[in-house]
Formats: sequence, structure tokens, C-alpha cells
Amino acid sequence: MGVIQAKGINPIKEALKSENESVRAAAAWSLGQMGAPTPDHAKALAEQDIPRLLLDLYRDPSSSEDLKKKAKKALKSILQMCSYLSALESLIENCPTEILHYVLHQFAKTLPNDPAAKKSFIQKGGLKKIQEIKTEPGDKLRQYIDEINALYPLEIVQFYSPGYEQTLLKKLDDE
Repeated sequence: MGVIQAKGINPIKEALKSENESVRAAAAWSLGQMGAPTPDHAKALAEQDIPRLLLDLYRDPSSSEDLKKKAKKALKSILQMCSYLSALESLIENCPTEILHYVLHQFAKTLPNDPAAKKSFIQKGGLKKIQEIKTEPGDKLRQYIDEINALYPLEIVQFYSPGYEQTLLKKLDDE
């Protein structure tokens, strides 16, 4: 917390973005260590957009295997503690499955206890985005989506499900 309070996130963030490969790997590792202890630590990093930057490094084909490994581990450490859902919503889209399940797990854990976040999740399009995720029955990702869906009335979940407009139009035609 001392590094966070001393405004140490920004220099490490800049190193993550602009330094050579080995320095970026060390920066990723450092950020993972900073975000892992508590939700407050993770929130401080999430407010600085660190999870998205780590995800970008992990997904970048030009990143070395070492950098990808450290970015993924750091991202996982931060996500497992992050209850600051606003920062996680942008990760839902275009997130690889091996990371997405950590993101959705945080939503499944946090939304039941935060009515304002539940409403925001709908308003910012998060509920719609998770309906579009393709999963297999029994998959851990499917479990988290089902847990989140269970927090909302069925009508709302259906409304945001792909193809629901056609279902409603068909009902209109059938009358």
C-alpha cells in the first residue's frame, strides 16, 4: 500500500507501456504483487486501467512468452481481489476464456451484495454482453453466467438475450 500511496503506480504503468520486454515483464510482475493483497489494492490498480493494459500485453502476439506469462499471472492476481466492477466491465468483451472466467467470477461474487452495481451492469451493457458469450453446458464460465442471470428477473435476461427481438416479433405475428 505504501507504493500505491506514494503514487508509484504511474511510473510502473509507464514502464509497462514503453520499456523493453524484460522491464515490462518485471513491471507486470510488480503490479500483480501490488494488486493481490486486498480489494483496496486491486481497486487502486483497476482505477489506473492496469487490468486492461495487462490483458493487452497478454493478447499481443509480439509479447514474449515470459511477458505473457507474467501479465496473465498479474492479471489473475488483481482480478481475484478486484470488487471495483466498473473497471472490469470493459474486460468482458474480447477477453480470452482463460481470463474471462476470473472476471465473471468477480461479478458473480460482488453483484449479489451491491444493488447499485446490479443496475449499472445492465445500464452499461454488461448483462447483454454475457448473454452473447458462447459456452458449453457445465462449463465454469456457464456457471458464472447462470449465477449472474439468476440475480435478475427472467424478463430482463430474456430481453438482453440474442434473438429475443425475433421471438417477440414472432409472437406478434402469431396473434
